[in-house]
Amino acid sequence: MLNGERSIPRPLRWAMIGGGRLSQVGYKHRSGALRDNTAYRLVAGAFDIDAARGREFGVNLGVPAERCYDGYQQLLEQEANREDGVEVVTIATPNGTHYEITRAALNAGLHVICEKPLFFTTAEAREIKALAAEKGLIVGVTYGFSGHPLLMQMRAMIANGDIGEIRMVELQYTHGFNANESADTFEAQKWRVDPKIAGPSFVLGDISTHTFYISQLVMPDMKIASLLCDRQSFIPSRAPLEDNAMVLMHYENGAVGRMWASAVNAGAMDSQSIRVVGSLASLQWSDSTPGELRYEIQGRPNQTLHHGMPYLYDSALAEERLGALHTEGLAESWANIYLKFAIAISASQRGDRQALATLIYPDIDAGLEGVRWIENCVRSADNGATWVNYL
Repeated sequence: MLNGERSIPRPLRWAMIGGGRLSQVGYKHRSGALRDNTAYRLVAGAFDIDAARGREFGVNLGVPAERCYDGYQQLLEQEANREDGVEVVTIATPNGTHYEITRAALNAGLHVICEKPLFFTTAEAREIKALAAEKGLIVGVTYGFSGHPLLMQMRAMIANGDIGEIRMVELQYTHGFNANESADTFEAQKWRVDPKIAGPSFVLGDISTHTFYISQLVMPDMKIASLLCDRQSFIPSRAPLEDNAMVLMHYENGAVGRMWASAVNAGAMDSQSIRVVGSLASLQWSDSTPGELRYEIQGRPNQTLHHGMPYLYDSALAEERLGALHTEGLAESWANIYLKFAIAISASQRGDRQALATLIYPDIDAGLEGVRWIENCVRSADNGATWVNYL
């Protein structure tokens, strides 16, 4: 069972880079990390590009003023000189800064938890993977939706053969909050449509990587052989970044799949789903009803499996927080992910390779695969939406 009290001897000394008052993700990180009150203690931060605003924000969170730094370089330098300096840092800054900050943090001897997508290129991801291995440090990626317990149920059922051989995979993450150009005027949104900061994609990197990782989580043996990506900039000012994308996939075992990622699905709220169709049955999960897993067996009545119930596999019950009577939400999912990061970091600190090998969490390899996904989709789209071998 995920248990911070048993697996983590003491709270880790934690800092945030980014995630300040104007951040769209900062609260999610803090809510996830501090929910158990056993895994992390927020002791420092460089919360904002505006140092004064960041210091005020940090002090309001209870961080000492002298440990609210002007920038990440100052944080890394000064915390390294403290006996009680930070051990792990979360990077909740725009995409274009992830690589340089992650590299600097690892070189400073710190474990890293980073926003997705991890970097711009697989070359950067492989370099960081090698550096983390050399330093014996953990790099985690916040695919925050993947902590929902029923995704572990989905993984276990697929591994157990409950749906037979996988034939089709349908992935979707769409919303309508960027259906109009006016959305790009908000400070927290502007950088997401700037290639210099956001990288080579908008929705492929910003949201589809979440669902792609979930597909990897529940189907770890399914590898993509080739794909075709067609991406659009329905708001012309966003070009060359896409606000909508359709991806077709061929898997190595002969299965087929598709992904629809969109920020211009007008009228739709934040909506993510995965459906896996096998030769015997299908499984479907959506973040709009995260406490339910649809299990549809050919020729039998459909079933809705509910979180927290004793008929679930042990791996799903191990991540249960509230019990079947109460609704599990995104905050619990983030808490599960942050707890797994803490367990991994603690295992790394004590040299427990067995615990690290068996822990399922979004690590540097998951981040690398997310970057690989983006690169291949962009390559296909830029080649005129042609099929490309998955590199």
